[in-house]
Amino acid sequence: MAGEVRSCFAMTEPAVASSDATNIESRIHAHPQGGYVLEGRKWWTSGACDPRCKVAIFMGKTDPSAPAHRQQSMILVPMDTPGVTVVRPVTVFGYDDAPHGHAEVHFEGVRVPAEAVLLGEGRGFEIAQGRLGPGRLHHCMRAVGMAERAMEMTRERMATRKAFGSVLAGHGALLQQLAEMRIQVEGARLAVLNAAHQLDLHGNKVARPAIAIAKVVAPRAAQAVLDAAIQVHGGGGVSGDYVLAAFFAGARVLRLADGPDEVHLRDIGRMEMKGKARL
Repeated sequence: MAGEVRSCFAMTEPAVASSDATNIESRIHAHPQGGYVLEGRKWWTSGACDPRCKVAIFMGKTDPSAPAHRQQSMILVPMDTPGVTVVRPVTVFGYDDAPHGHAEVHFEGVRVPAEAVLLGEGRGFEIAQGRLGPGRLHHCMRAVGMAERAMEMTRERMATRKAFGSVLAGHGALLQQLAEMRIQVEGARLAVLNAAHQLDLHGNKVARPAIAIAKVVAPRAAQAVLDAAIQVHGGGGVSGDYVLAAFFAGARVLRLADGPDEVHLRDIGRMEMKGKARL
């Protein structure tokens, strides 16, 4: 609770399309003397750069011959275990998001005890799906928060900055743009609130379509709002003097993190064909 120990989640791999978790190639081998040996190269392991990060949740295959969604397992790995190497922070449009960071991490001959496996062998995909639903909603909340901060900054800028004989708020085109931004923020907020409500009422499985819709809507809205806010701020908007450029980078990443838009749109379409996508 004091925040002295953090963890990271090592799933995504640079060699495969990790939006399909069944593609994961990292291996978890049983060791003849007991326990397991881990081999794999991961990246976008968020939090691994933080000096407080003491344990990784590693996803790899324990049985490649099993059915596609039973091949993977998750296992706890102390970050100071021999063979674990944090190679580098992976930057996002040049931002390293220090100290949290998104690391490339190599696992080479990493020995861990048998009891480090979470829930048992073959349960990794199941765990991932259970975690990713609520996790996606957290991303959506952050997206709405970034968009709302952009709104505040844009209002202040328009009220005080003068161009062509008037403050920016005196120009009708910019007021129309501001209204469009508010409409996008409120639409995203309502989608996220509904998904959270469905999650509270019915759990992850029933709330799946609402979460997928929010995951598409919120980052898209945030990206559009931030783009408009940057435009109002002119050269300052793309500089490091304001937070808007960093927010824009973060919003763009959210259209990939925890499943790209295309995966969620496919799922929404499939659920719609079954009559189950309506909120």
